[in-house]
Order: sequence, then structure tokens, then C-alpha cells
Amino acid sequence: MLMNNNVRNSQPGFKMSKLKELTDKCEHLAFDLNFNAAKKWKTEKENRVLVGYMPIYFPREIIHAVDGLPVGIMGGGDRKQIVIGDAYYQSYICHIPRGIIEMALSGHFTNFDGFVFPAICDVIRNLSGMFQMSNIGKFAKYIDFPQDFNSDIGGEFYIQEMNSVLSKIKEINGVELTTERLNYSIGLYNKNRQLIEEIYDIKQAFPWRLTAVETYHIVRAGMVIPVEEHNLILEEVLDEIRQDIGEPLDKIKVVITGAFCEQPPVSLIKTIELAGCYIVDDDFMLGSRWIQGDVDNTTDNPLKALSEAYLNFSTFSSSVYDIGNPKSKRLINLIKRREADGVIFAAPSFCDPALLDNPTYNKECDKAGIRYINFQYHENIGQFKVIKEQVGAFSDSIKLWA
Repeated sequence: MLMNNNVRNSQPGFKMSKLKELTDKCEHLAFDLNFNAAKKWKTEKENRVLVGYMPIYFPREIIHAVDGLPVGIMGGGDRKQIVIGDAYYQSYICHIPRGIIEMALSGHFTNFDGFVFPAICDVIRNLSGMFQMSNIGKFAKYIDFPQDFNSDIGGEFYIQEMNSVLSKIKEINGVELTTERLNYSIGLYNKNRQLIEEIYDIKQAFPWRLTAVETYHIVRAGMVIPVEEHNLILEEVLDEIRQDIGEPLDKIKVVITGAFCEQPPVSLIKTIELAGCYIVDDDFMLGSRWIQGDVDNTTDNPLKALSEAYLNFSTFSSSVYDIGNPKSKRLINLIKRREADGVIFAAPSFCDPALLDNPTYNKECDKAGIRYINFQYHENIGQFKVIKEQVGAFSDSIKLWA
């Protein structure tokens, strides 16, 4: 883990050790590819179910409200060797489905009840079919998100999709969704998003208080544990980084975009930091921050509230149709809001949605006078020298001539 030890060791021991204890715990949770914490949670009470969901966004509230734990599945990264998975996909397909099918066929998802595959691209649609043909879990559901943003068309369609998932869970544990339970779940996830955004707000002003790697571990841990537990962790982290800890270094501030689905290896995030960048915003764990603001949890129709939130308060992403609300403009607004010096477009190799959007993003940055660089990666890349040199030159050029 990347730690500014010289700086942090100069602080009172309690502050340093407490924060490190929290980040170490989150790293262990985030990269436990056997999901032991989730499986233990399931055994502690009858009728509990585990539902794995693929990137990017899924309304976790509906699973929580029916005695389920939504578990984010982000692939094996650089911690799982791919042997079987390469036989399932062509060489020109991105890496994450290989890792996920490898994990599935290697028994990592034992005791999971079902799997949800949100509409991202054709590759994930294909992966849902592989789960179905291989009889992995009690159900494998591909869930489409609306591309029509009218409430009475796309909104109603999205409600039907959520009900379809709920019906499959009810067949397993018999738990009926109620208005009160769903409103309660929505409130918990509203709090979760609020806490995560406060961490990012503090990082914008004082990015040396928490590294991007530590932030990544903290947010990713929330995908594999109950939201109640994650909220407590986030509150403890905030208690630490609200304090005046650490000292600023001579680095530029950057926003990273393009990594919304297949995750970069942690060593790549470290490399960017070591090359002279503070990462003040990113789309690594985009699903945990998808809804911008709170979902109404006081309504008599909470499914409609979730639908309206998706239609009206979603962040921008290459996986979403953006008619009338161009994502390139929204990216520029994010860069300005975070007072970033530049943007790094980091996209997985063969990720058509991200790579097709890059020229549009680049053009918009040129018009706005925002500096940027582009590179590609895959989740188990092991060589970072070229990327470090590229990012280092980018950082130095901004510091010298911006």
C-alpha cells in the first residue's frame, strides 16, 4: 500500500495507526476474492441471500430491503491468474469478463444465490449468458437500463426491471418487499453516498491526507459488506482525515476518467501518484457514487423514487446515452469543480464505450484549454514504466508551464 510514511510518522501515533488500521482492513475486504465476509453474513440469519452484481451501477437498495446483500464483482484484477477464462473470449475482448468467468468456474462464488448483469455493453450481456448456460447460481439476470429518460416510458420500464429482480429473490427466500423496508434501505445508501462524497471533498482541498490507493480500498470495501458496516468505516475515516495530518507535496491535481468498468490494478494507481499527481476525482468505483444526491426515502412509492433518481440524478458515463446532457460538458464541469490541473483518460484495452468517447472528451478539453493525456491498461497489467514516464512528463509540464 502506498503510504507517505515520513509524513505520517511525524504525526501523533494514534492518528496514523488508526487510519492505517482502517485502510488495511478495507484492503483485505476489497480484495478477498472468496468474499468470506459476505458469506459469513449470510450464515448468521435465516433467509439471507447473496446477489452478485457486475459493474457499473445497480440499485443495491432493492436487494438490501429483502434480506439480501448486494456484492460487487469487479473481476480478479492482478490477483487471479487466468487459465480457463481465456478459452471463453476472443483476444480482442476486454479482460474483465475473463477474470469473472475464471472466478465463477473456480468456485469463488459458492453460496451466492444469484447474479445481476447491468446493461453496460455486449460483452457483459454475453457474460450473463455464460452464467446461465453454466448454471452458476439460482438465477442470472441481465438488467437493461432505460435509454428513454421520460418517467412514463423509461421510468416505468426501469421499475419493471427492478421488480423482475425482486421476483427472483422472493422465489428463493420468500421475503416480500415493503415500502417501509425499501425507504429504510434508501436512507442507508443515501448516507453512504454522502460520506463518500465528503471524503472526496476533503481530498480535493487536502489530497495529502488520504492517498488515492487508500481511497480506492475504502470505497471498494463497501461493495462486499453490509452498508451499515461500511457507513461506520466511512465515519471513522472521516474522523481521521478531518484532522490536520500530513503535509502537501509538489504534485498536480488530476481527474481520472475511463476506468468505470474494468478496474486498473492498484499498482497503476500508485504509479500515477508516484509520478507527481494527486487524484482528486475518478470513476474507479463509479457505481458507489452513481446517483448524484439523495433518493427520496419518504415516498409511498420508493421504486419510483429509485427510478426517478436514475433518470434525473445519474452521473455521466460512457455506458449511458447522453442525448440532451452531453457527458463531455459534464466532464469539464467536474474538472473545474475539483479545481484540477488536468485530466487523465485511462481506459481498458478494447473497451469500446470508453475508447469511442475519448476523441469527444479530448476535443472538449482542447476547447476549454484543459491539459490531458491518454493511455490504456488491462486489469492484470504488470509493467508501468512507460505510463510512469508519460504521467511524470505530464505533471512536470504543467508545473513548469501551466
